[in-house]
Amino acid sequence: MTVTPQQVLDRLAGVLSPRGVALTDAGVLSEIAVNGDRVFFSINVETSETGAWEGVRAQAEAAVRAIPGVSVAMVALTAERKPGDPAYPPPRSGQGIPHVSTHRSPPPSGSPMARQTDIPGVAAVIAVASGKGGVGKSTTALNLALGLRALGLRVGLLDADIYGPSIPRLTGIREKPQLTADKKMVPIARFGLAVMSVGFLVEEESAMIWRGPMVTSAIRQMLRDVAWGELDILVVDMPPGTGDAQLTLAQTVPLKGAVIVSTPQDLSLIDARRGLAMFRKVNVPVLGIVENMSFFQCPHCGARSDIFGHGGARHEAERLGVPFLGEIPLHMSIRETSDLGHPVVESDPDGPHAAIYRTIAGHVRDRLQETIATV
Repeated sequence: MTVTPQQVLDRLAGVLSPRGVALTDAGVLSEIAVNGDRVFFSINVETSETGAWEGVRAQAEAAVRAIPGVSVAMVALTAERKPGDPAYPPPRSGQGIPHVSTHRSPPPSGSPMARQTDIPGVAAVIAVASGKGGVGKSTTALNLALGLRALGLRVGLLDADIYGPSIPRLTGIREKPQLTADKKMVPIARFGLAVMSVGFLVEEESAMIWRGPMVTSAIRQMLRDVAWGELDILVVDMPPGTGDAQLTLAQTVPLKGAVIVSTPQDLSLIDARRGLAMFRKVNVPVLGIVENMSFFQCPHCGARSDIFGHGGARHEAERLGVPFLGEIPLHMSIRETSDLGHPVVESDPDGPHAAIYRTIAGHVRDRLQETIATV
């Protein structure tokens, strides 16, 4: 059954604004985007009115989900700021977000971080991030998750790279997630992981032209509207950079740590520093830095080539006072297994590259235990 924008509008006509006006007559709705059984739109209000409108947003989302044929509804509340308004509620006088790297103090009540809540059943959430694209972050996130699973942990993997989700291709997952009776999405089980990606909800070649508020809404739903079950660790593959997605994740759940992925070259390291600084500013412990594409070893003659330089991430970790988690070579088998949807830790568990990822996973687990113990 195909859902139409008019069906959505008809259902939204029964939702009232805080002033008692039908939502469709309030002049706040964006264009209704329908992609098969998935519906996306935003409600645009002024910053000063967001508190009154949050309940309306939730009602609108519930109303659209109740339409026969709709499996997912993402409704964002867009706060349009007036010139001079702060981007976020200001902290109370004398209070700010603490600048620490090894443990966290409770966020001040006026801080956006005070809105964090745990995901039921999930013991720890960690982010895998990079300052720039093209450094192999998603491949590292997937194989790290598999390495943690190999250590006996219950692991989930969330692909939060809204603009370029890679996990569907890297895992070979083509099916869509099923829904529970209360319309929560069920993660797809693959390789012993619970996997969820925004790429499961859109076609692979669809252009993800989403404004910031839609990114925020999508990530929150990927965290909250998924039946994750009981997990020891949820690994979140972040989009590159330091934008809305990273801030949303940090404000939504209490992250237990972040892993920064970089290549050895200076350009990547400059961006990695920005990513590390961002996590420190939002009071997220940095578990360490991984140097990906660290070197190339010729499979024929055995000669080693440092294509992107070598050791830059290790030196940067030492300079910034964070752990260096390990180096991963640039190798055909890692690329081939990733392209085929059979990651190397799963397809060649006894090989040298799987051993590298498991070692890095062990460092992450140990560092995570140390960090949690200091909270």
